[in-house]
Amino acid sequence: MHGRNRLSCGLLLVLAACSGEPAPVEAPRPVLVVQPERAAAAAMPAYAGDVRARQESPLSFRVGGNLIRRHVDAGQAVRQGQVLAELDPGDQALQAQAARAQLAAAEADLARARGDRDRFARLVEQQVVSRSAYDAQLAAYKAAEGQAQAARAQAAVAGNQAGYTRLRAPRDGVIASRQAEAGQVVAAGQTVFTLAADSGREIAIHLPESRIRQFRIGQPVQVELWSAPGQRLPGTIREIAAAADAQTRTYAARVELLGDAGAAVELGQSARVYVPQDGQAADAPSVPLSAVQRGEQGRTAVWVVDPRSGQAHLRQVQLGGYGESSVPVLSGLKAGEWVVAGGGHLLREGQRVKPVDRENRPLRLEAPKPQPEPAR
Repeated sequence: MHGRNRLSCGLLLVLAACSGEPAPVEAPRPVLVVQPERAAAAAMPAYAGDVRARQESPLSFRVGGNLIRRHVDAGQAVRQGQVLAELDPGDQALQAQAARAQLAAAEADLARARGDRDRFARLVEQQVVSRSAYDAQLAAYKAAEGQAQAARAQAAVAGNQAGYTRLRAPRDGVIASRQAEAGQVVAAGQTVFTLAADSGREIAIHLPESRIRQFRIGQPVQVELWSAPGQRLPGTIREIAAAADAQTRTYAARVELLGDAGAAVELGQSARVYVPQDGQAADAPSVPLSAVQRGEQGRTAVWVVDPRSGQAHLRQVQLGGYGESSVPVLSGLKAGEWVVAGGGHLLREGQRVKPVDRENRPLRLEAPKPQPEPAR
């Protein structure tokens, strides 16, 4: 029976060859193709944060009083030593005047005690007065000297407090916020302004307790501003809190912006921080999960379409951590290449395909542009 089937098949092949008719050409199979995203943001966890200054200083008066003048407002740039606000100097000026008067009286007592000491010293040498009388004058002089020193220190403190009625900027920066207004009575140490120093900008985020072991200081990240979607700025994790917040159970962290990235952000802007997983490059291309296939020996692979020939070739790739809808490709694929994202399970090696987009519209593929090599 099997011999008859083989003979029949052979006769059919011979007849087809003799007829001179060409074998039917297989029509290209429609497949959904996509280009890998340059950054695998969808496969990286993102954490919301806002732009902060690396150094933020709450500014306050060292003495209390009535705030009579406010010279700056929030968002204004200031210089070191610039007067930001003033208190009513009346009380402090009176205290300084009283301290100076006490100093003058103490110095007058000291001068009198010094004269009595010198006069009794001469008298005791002439044996006109007793030694005990001289010792009493010497003790009175030392007491007057101590009183003069104390009055001198009190006068200096009062003078300093009179100067404390002017609040000055300790360094160059920007007024991030204002907490007091003219006419308000403020206490010593009460915050009036918050100064963001010109020492760099960074992103404040909160890391979940359940994944805290996946983060480390110096870990590279990407920062995307809400006002500039799709634009990624390089950064690293600079600081991670040693303990979790008691209420939110998250760890406060700071992300430092690298290079000139800090000049592209403004205080208070909202941002997302994308943290790549271990072994995942921050700029690794990512493909949809539907593009992942099984190659030889069970290895992961993707179908890559050659724009020139229109043929699909199965290529082995190394993948990173899987995301909700995409996965980063660590090696084996370049950004700009065309990957089959739908219909790959029906393909065979070298098969011609008809690329379409997600709306089933034909696509004209272009060869990827050569990527510049990273500087060493």
